[in-house]
Amino acid sequence: MNTSHRDDTPVLITEAEPSMDDQQAMRRRKYAIMMASRIPCLVGAVIVFQVWQLWWLSLIILAISIPLPWMAVLIANDRPARKSEHVNRFRRSHRSIESAGHQVIEGA
Repeated sequence: MNTSHRDDTPVLITEAEPSMDDQQAMRRRKYAIMMASRIPCLVGAVIVFQVWQLWWLSLIILAISIPLPWMAVLIANDRPARKSEHVNRFRRSHRSIESAGHQVIEGA
């Protein structure tokens, strides 16, 4: 019976970052989400003012929407942070192949 536990998860043998295309796609997605969130803020400010006549709440909602384009550009142009995720890395065992006893068969 084999008592060693074999981990079948793929072994990561490089510390390479995601491809530039993947990074750009992720930045585009973040930019689009932030810019799309500005529209509901503007519509919400108008609705709050029209329905409840709360001009101060409308101004707060508008104030929140003002820096969104600037923040979206900064976040979209920033490099993605390195992820600190647990990955299965190759580890050399304590008993290497060279130190193991091998049976040598000599031929004629």
